[in-house]
Order: sequence, then C-alpha cells, then structure tokens
Amino acid sequence: MSASKDLKRGTWKVYCYYTDWQGNRKPKTKRGFQTKKEALEWERDFLQSKSRDINMSFETFVSIYLDEKTPRIKYNTYLTKKHIIEKKILPYFSKKNLSEITVTDVMQWQNELIGQKDEEGKSYSPTYLRTVQNQLSAVFNHACKFYGLSVNPSSQAGKMGKAKAKEMLFWTRSEYSDFMHTMYCKPVSYYAFETLYWCGIREGELLALTVGDIDLVNRKMIINKSYQRLKGKDYITEPKTEKSNRVIDLPNSLCLDLEDYLGMMYGYDSDTRLFPVSKSYLHHEMDRGCKESGVKRIRIHDIRHSHCAHLIELGFSPVEIAERLGHESISVTYTYAHLYPSKQLELAKRLDEDRGKDYE
Repeated sequence: MSASKDLKRGTWKVYCYYTDWQGNRKPKTKRGFQTKKEALEWERDFLQSKSRDINMSFETFVSIYLDEKTPRIKYNTYLTKKHIIEKKILPYFSKKNLSEITVTDVMQWQNELIGQKDEEGKSYSPTYLRTVQNQLSAVFNHACKFYGLSVNPSSQAGKMGKAKAKEMLFWTRSEYSDFMHTMYCKPVSYYAFETLYWCGIREGELLALTVGDIDLVNRKMIINKSYQRLKGKDYITEPKTEKSNRVIDLPNSLCLDLEDYLGMMYGYDSDTRLFPVSKSYLHHEMDRGCKESGVKRIRIHDIRHSHCAHLIELGFSPVEIAERLGHESISVTYTYAHLYPSKQLELAKRLDEDRGKDYE
C-alpha cells in the first residue's frame, strides 16, 4: 500500500504503479482523500480495474463500462444509459463487488423497483422496467465477455416488465383530419405535422431536414440524419439504423404544401433547417391540438405508427412499408399487423367465398 499524508493540503494521497493495455508500467498519483482508508480503497479499486480483477466494486466497473462504451454509441444513447445506471442501478449495487452480486440480489432489486412509484404516484410501466433491467444485463454481459465474469446474474434472475407496450396507439385518418384543423393557425406546426403523417418519418428525422433534402420536382425526400438537443446543445447525428438512410417518394399534395411553405421562408439556402423548432415545441402543439380537437393524445412517435396503419389500410405489403419507414428488419413491420383487425374479417370472408366454389 502506498497512501501517505499530503502535508501541504492536509489530505491523503496515493502513489502507485500499474500496467497499461500495451504492457507499459506507469505511475499513478491521486490526491485529495480525507482519510487514509478512502485513499487505500481508491487504490485497491484502481489497481483491480487495471488488472481486470472482477473483485473490483460494481461502481468501479460501471465507470469502466461507460468509458469503454462511450466511443461506440451515440451521445444521446450514452446519456440514457448513464441516467438509468445512476438513478436505478448504482444506488442498490454500488458498494458490492462485481463478483459478489448474486441472482437473489438482482431479484430483490427487481421487487424493489416493481413496488416503487414515480413523481406522480404511478408505478413504473412494464416497458420501462424492462429497459432498466436490460441496462443492468448489458453491464454484466460486458463483464462476462471482456473481464472473465462467469455468469450474468441479471439473466439468471429472469425478465422484469415487458419488451413491448400492450397497446400501440395511433390515429385513424379521420382523427388525424380533426387534429389538423387546429393546426391551420400556425404554418410551421401545420406543415411539420403534415410531413410527419404523410411520410412516416421519425421526429428527429423531421427536425434534421434541410431545404436541400427536399426535391419538389422529382417528389423525393432524403433521410440521412437525425436531430437531437442534449443539455442545451443541438446535435445532428446519423439516423437510428443503417436502413434509416433512405429516399422517400412524396405525395404530390404534400409537395404542393411544402412548396407553399418554402414560399413563406426568407433568406434560406440548402443547409437551412426546414423546421427550425424543438421537440418541446412539437409536444406543446400536440397538447394544444388534442385539447382543441378532442382527439385522443398520442405521442409524436405514434404519428409514425398512424402512417404505418394508414398504409396497411391501403393494402401495402410489409416489405413496401418497411422500405418506406426505414425499418431495420421486416419483423419490426409485422408488429403493426394488429392495427386493423377488421382486415382479418375481410380475409376470412374472402376465404369463405373461395371455399364455396367447391360446392357450386
């Protein structure tokens, strides 16, 4: 152990050596500890982390996990991971050693979260609970894959919550029409919601659109980026998935709308954002429109579901819909199959008519 008193500051410091990932022996100094015990605990965790010792504290490993994952994921994904870990995972496991966390520990943690209430006194949704558990599993999977942890106790404990919401909300064509009657008074809102509904694009994709992404002559829209505002700063990032990079064919009626909208804009060039508003603006307008029209409140993302439901109603195939919406896999598209159950009745009727030919 190499903790000593820092006479100038009146605190404790650590001086030790470690071997880096290239095999080089390097010194490490850390100051500012209030007690010798704190200094020695920090030194132990630091050396264990460098030696990939799974007996390090869970809190220390989480710091390593985030450092190693950050360069490989989007910034907003990192912030989401960090928030869930800090608020829902670390308070329970921070002081335990990584290797000491058992299946029972995870099950007790699950029961604790299931019984908790949010700020409005409501229990956490099943999909949120599953998201939190998935994050804990991701930490343990990283430890198993790269640090020699033998088992993932989160996987052994079983799933908490549900992967998908029980009900997928969407607007019918009639509901959308009622909602849009309240948007006429604000052109930016009107044309933004028109683009969301008739193109089925994501909210971030809409807000990242520039004038140069719209080709009114050939009726095309290029989707190749996404907009995020994180911690007060604007970020233009890559789309959600590789297949999210796509070119959408536009209805002529929407092209005429966008042509009118561009005529209202001044001093723009090809890099000017088409809709220079924020997500909070769209959410506020959604609240206003639903209240004034009496239409049920859905999420902004559910307008994408509404577009998909409309395409299903028009009779387009899952392959065609997946290409337009930029789904990574056609299996994602099949999650919408239940949106129009009346199609099943029509299907059964057609089959019955065909079977009846055998008796003619």
